[in-house]
Amino acid sequence: MTSLFRSILIFALSLLLLQGAFAAEQPLPPIDIQPPADPDDGLTFRVLAFHDVRDDLRASFATYPDATAIDTKTLASLFAWLKENDYHMVSVDQIIAARQGGKKLPPRSVLLSFDDGYRSFYTRVFPLLKAYGYPAVQALITDWVNHPANEKIKISATVELPGDYFLNWNDVAEMQRSGLVEFASHTHNLHRGILANPQGSEFPAATALQYLADKKRYETEAEYQTRVKEDLAHSSRLIQQYTGHAPRIMVWPYGAYHQPVQEIARQLGMPIMLTLDSGSNPPSQPLSKITRILIGYDTTTSVLKQELRAPANYNGDIYPVERVVQVDLDYVYDADPQQQDKNLSCLLDRIKDLAPTTIYLQAFADPDGSGLVKEVYFPNSVLPMRADLFSRVSWQLQTRTGVNVFAWMPVLSIALPKDNPAANMWITSTHSGTQPSTFPYPRLSPFEPEVRATITQLYHDLSRYTPFQGVLFHDDAALSDDEDTRPAALAQYQAWGLPSDVDKIRANPALLRRWTDKKIDFLINFTHQLASEVQKNQFASATQMTARNLYAQPVMDPQAEQWYAQSLPKFLANYDYTALMAMPFMESATMPDRWLTELYEKVAAQPLGIQKTVFELQSYDWAKKRPVNNDVLLHQLTLLRALGARHLGYYPDDFITNQPDTEVIRPLMSAQSNVIERKPLPKCDSRMVREKPKQWSNQQ
Repeated sequence: MTSLFRSILIFALSLLLLQGAFAAEQPLPPIDIQPPADPDDGLTFRVLAFHDVRDDLRASFATYPDATAIDTKTLASLFAWLKENDYHMVSVDQIIAARQGGKKLPPRSVLLSFDDGYRSFYTRVFPLLKAYGYPAVQALITDWVNHPANEKIKISATVELPGDYFLNWNDVAEMQRSGLVEFASHTHNLHRGILANPQGSEFPAATALQYLADKKRYETEAEYQTRVKEDLAHSSRLIQQYTGHAPRIMVWPYGAYHQPVQEIARQLGMPIMLTLDSGSNPPSQPLSKITRILIGYDTTTSVLKQELRAPANYNGDIYPVERVVQVDLDYVYDADPQQQDKNLSCLLDRIKDLAPTTIYLQAFADPDGSGLVKEVYFPNSVLPMRADLFSRVSWQLQTRTGVNVFAWMPVLSIALPKDNPAANMWITSTHSGTQPSTFPYPRLSPFEPEVRATITQLYHDLSRYTPFQGVLFHDDAALSDDEDTRPAALAQYQAWGLPSDVDKIRANPALLRRWTDKKIDFLINFTHQLASEVQKNQFASATQMTARNLYAQPVMDPQAEQWYAQSLPKFLANYDYTALMAMPFMESATMPDRWLTELYEKVAAQPLGIQKTVFELQSYDWAKKRPVNNDVLLHQLTLLRALGARHLGYYPDDFITNQPDTEVIRPLMSAQSNVIERKPLPKCDSRMVREKPKQWSNQQ
């Protein structure tokens, strides 16, 4: 340490001491770095979700590990902390009364809920409820109540518990008489997984369409409705029989719910529903989607303090860093099931090793790279199914590698079977006449109601069979400056107050600008419709995220918006993420670094541009028909990150040949904060004949 540096250090410390002395005389307000507390509006409340309570938690994990179980002492300390910090436990009756304009809820209102009907609720929790005078909700799996003690109950694939580990109806009746406990349905026998595809994946029984292996088909929607309705009705009857009160609350197993199962619960008199979504319950939160804070074995009073102030998970206001890999299922598919399994193993090993945040996973088949979708990889009523593959791969990626999966779907470039009434409703242009316009691909006209209904059905079918976290809308949602000239399109232009003649619109700059904006908005609204269809049928509790592909030209040149009917500012305002094709070689950029820098600067100039844009680089040079050099790709990723880009990705990912090389790109593409040295991945055992990667054309 030099004398100069030592002198500077002593001076700085002296200043700190002087500041400390001053602060002692002038007390400063305490610093609160937590999110804002819930408003004292008499309507907002939080819900805590407990499960099993054990006297010796650590020792019990040797026979029955459960991350949601807590120690009895921990529960007592949490109750004491809540009381000491002036939190008020409320009942469902109080919440309903406040919502209906009656007596307001007290400040810092909390509803206590306990799931699964463990007998520890009677032996360990109920005495505390009586001591504190706290009300609570207990969600019963009625098939587990009063189960014979000598019969095991299968809790999971690996755990079985004796029947008397759960409540009996005598316990339930006693707690009902106390007036402190309200009993809810947690289903009769749907707190389990069921076979959800031919490959053996299990999804939540209350929300998934069951795969009937003996019949080699999925249950129909009618069969699903009957199965679930009978189960919930049986659960409701039993609770009413033994408590004297029909349940009005439905608590979803695993927090999984969707619109069909919600409607069943409403029909059976259970309009109040508890989820495992996070956050508070303000007046805007419907009682059919009550959020809860999940309490686990490691929940302390400090953790609870944070959770009671925590906002909801990602809701459009928070932008976690994204590292995106876009994957072709065409690379996984093989007519030989054994080879297909090998291909899938290669993909899973690679993604686990690379550790990105998100996979944009192709849900459609396009082996020839034409961009015109003729088959898909999921059961549906619209297109032929090449293989029932998306469900398995998506679920494996989520559960084995921990990534979010976005279903990468076409919007308009779909070749419908000839017997579909919308099959020939192609977009036409002033140049194509009555023939389909082919830029960037042949596309169905979004102005035709039959087209929109058919595509919406395709998205419905996708979402009904498979859980995933978001949707990526492909670049085929585009309309050029001479499209669409179909009669339905011309009628729509008239409804917008424009001439029903495309040439007249193009001849007037003001009309052309208005027409472009209207088409952009029309396509955005259509994708919103598709996203809404996905959301209501998904059985993941979190809100579905959306991303949309955007060509670079509309970003680099605002005039190009009219060539695509795509707009960066409007995409930023309407989607969670904009997947920008930051592909200099596809754009024939002579100086790629300069081009990428300019692209970044134009994005950064937009509100939320950096927060919501994924810069998606190309790992394959379609012009030269060869992969982009690994070092070049790393350089481009590094450049964008140095400029300030938050979200990075690339396409395509050739996991068979390890292109790009994970050892090279991992520092920029891994979501892991600490990159450890890994052994190189083994060579993938594949006999696949590689088709050319999809050509993303951008030429007008």
